[in-house]
Amino acid sequence: MSIKKILKMKNKEKIAMITAYDYISAKIAEAAGIDLILVGDSASNVMLGNEDTVKIGMEEMLIFIKAVKKGAPNTFVIGDMPFLSYQVSESEAIKNAGLILKAGADAVKLEGGKHVAPLVNKMVNYGIPVMGHIGFTPQSYKQIGISSKGKSKTEEELLIESAISLEEAGVFSIVLEMVTEPVAKKITESLSIPTIGIGAGRFCDGQVLVWHDFLGLNKDFEPKFLKRYLNGFELFKEAIENYSKDVKNGIFPSVENVFNPVEGSDQK
Repeated sequence: MSIKKILKMKNKEKIAMITAYDYISAKIAEAAGIDLILVGDSASNVMLGNEDTVKIGMEEMLIFIKAVKKGAPNTFVIGDMPFLSYQVSESEAIKNAGLILKAGADAVKLEGGKHVAPLVNKMVNYGIPVMGHIGFTPQSYKQIGISSKGKSKTEEELLIESAISLEEAGVFSIVLEMVTEPVAKKITESLSIPTIGIGAGRFCDGQVLVWHDFLGLNKDFEPKFLKRYLNGFELFKEAIENYSKDVKNGIFPSVENVFNPVEGSDQK
């Protein structure tokens, strides 16, 4: 996958993107043929147990990005720029974006509309591929609240203007999060670059979901936009319960799981 191919997919083929945060998850995603992997700052919630995405920093994000790229070397990987990694200064933003690319990501993603467009343009001019993110922006939830965006005419106009500004600045794609479906449709139709929706309806050029959410591992998270494809929490819990019972009842390890002193008896 390349940016050129991603751009060509618009109006021709829907883009499937998921998040991943570790080597094994990325390896599974690549084996499944997923188009794009986002190493999201949602790792703050699902990997580190924080209540929001604000509490993760560059140090943790770089570890997750390196692990994912090792697991999915042939998949296009986007690394999220965490809170305060690009807001403090232009020079710091470009430096941190470069570190994300050096860690293995093929592009970076940052939140914000018209106000970040000049920074995006600088990054792109320096050779840093950028994915935009508008609508509900989790890093700003304390200021903007947790709700869908685009419900008023003012919000609709701002979202469309932001999307156009980001495209003009050079982003190759934009995530639309929790945007009302009619507005997401208008944005998608007004851009020549793909939109990736999460809670933004049926008319985006692609969709993204969080690994732990669509696999049912995060059982207490039930937003309207989520579709679960596995009851992972219960399946994993059952497997652990069965293992624990086998250990306590002396069933595991069995004769098949032990090493004997007979030469040549060791097997993997």
